[in-house]
Amino acid sequence: MSNILNSPIASSVLGAKVLAVTSGKGGVGKTFVSANLAAALAKRGRRVLVLDADLGLANLDVVLNLHPKITLHDVFTGKATLDEAIVKAPGGFSVLLAGSGMVEYSRLTPEVRDEFLQVIRSLVPRFDVLLLDTGAGISDVVLFAVSLASEVLVVATPEPTSLTDAYAAIKVLATQQKRQHVRMVINQTARPGDGRAITTQLQQVLDRFVTNGTGRSIRLIHVGDIPADTSVREAVMRRQLLMVNTPGCPAALAVSELARKLDETVISPAESSGART
Repeated sequence: MSNILNSPIASSVLGAKVLAVTSGKGGVGKTFVSANLAAALAKRGRRVLVLDADLGLANLDVVLNLHPKITLHDVFTGKATLDEAIVKAPGGFSVLLAGSGMVEYSRLTPEVRDEFLQVIRSLVPRFDVLLLDTGAGISDVVLFAVSLASEVLVVATPEPTSLTDAYAAIKVLATQQKRQHVRMVINQTARPGDGRAITTQLQQVLDRFVTNGTGRSIRLIHVGDIPADTSVREAVMRRQLLMVNTPGCPAALAVSELARKLDETVISPAESSGART
């Protein structure tokens, strides 16, 4: 697979900022973060689209309680147009959903790569932010989706297995994609400051064992913690957005702060892509 990190998609300031939300391990709240971050960014006036880039095991529709008749699969096969597949989600943002259980998308064929690339190219001019909700791990499909993004947000929890898998994923991003930095969000933290301490510890391990081809280790940028909060489980079980139903709970406030940081440090440089709505 050719590295397209310097493609017009990844580096363009003429369209959306493309941000991949990924993780080393499943079950850490990656899709929860993607959906609620989108709602928080939309509340800040950004035109946001979340693309379910977990092509084989999509579940964004479940989190948002949507029942799409048209999915990314239909766009890939020519059965529907891109406009027909884009739907509005609760929270004021748009989504492009993928079908679940599509075995043909579990590996990166030239056809899947070209179709996915064309879809992203078509979306970039239309939004301020594209959030790619990728699968977990380091499969070819996941890494390809991440390679399309100008920025990467790695979601992890304090659990040792999550951090071990996050380290593995970041190592691949450094060595294969030559990433200079990734941003870290630590979900389900118990105490304030836990996420920053965890990120610092992970950085120390990376400094010892991983370089990105420049002789320097990849830099981790801690952008926020999301505290353990019973409101999150309640929202997930009800298939509701936390930002819509309980915007004042601790986890929702943390997501709002995450959106503010990303808006001011990552998205604002792409301000020339278009005015806020």
